[in-house]
Amino acid sequence: MNKTLFRTRIKFCGFTRPGDVRLACELGADAIGFVFAPESPRRVAPEEARAMRHALAPLVDAVALFMDNPVDEVREVVKQVRPSLLQFHGSEDDAFCRGFGVPYVKAIPMGTELAEQHPANIHMRYPSAAGFLFDSHSVGTQGGSGEVFDWSRIPAGVQKPFMLAGGLHAGNIFDAIIGTLPWGVDVSSGIESEPGLKDGEKMRRFVEEVRRADCHQLE
Repeated sequence: MNKTLFRTRIKFCGFTRPGDVRLACELGADAIGFVFAPESPRRVAPEEARAMRHALAPLVDAVALFMDNPVDEVREVVKQVRPSLLQFHGSEDDAFCRGFGVPYVKAIPMGTELAEQHPANIHMRYPSAAGFLFDSHSVGTQGGSGEVFDWSRIPAGVQKPFMLAGGLHAGNIFDAIIGTLPWGVDVSSGIESEPGLKDGEKMRRFVEEVRRADCHQLE
């Protein structure tokens, strides 16, 4: 019986330098994330993200990350940066998230009551979401902390594509993919020398380990 290679999508997040964006694209990232969450050390202004967007290679998506930002701020980012996907990490509801004419994914903090609910409840709360992102942060706190959660806690039966985040790096991403079979993985601190500054070698090794996990599923 033939198997089809499933390619796990890779999102690198929290960029602050155009050179890092170019290198990430060359190494095989599928999406580049720009952070606009108010308290994040990786936060950039819309003008900075727009400049970095010019460094994107063809067929690589720009993702804008928010956490309870005012509606006017989100609109300004959408206008200037033209992201192909929005990512919400706060208490935003479905009506807010879908109100910008751009597909969105909703982060589910694994330290909250929502993460313990049946997947049907999550789908009902965010029916317009293109997918979900399961992250290790608690409600009201930032992602990108480098903390790992228990991957077995991901709700079984999620019907939409989901991404895995939280403490991922080249040393654990193989096991993370084999154990959870996510649509994609999202990493920030695990590919950095310091917040917002990406490390080329860490990015390269991360991509290699993701591909190794994908190939392992064919064995």
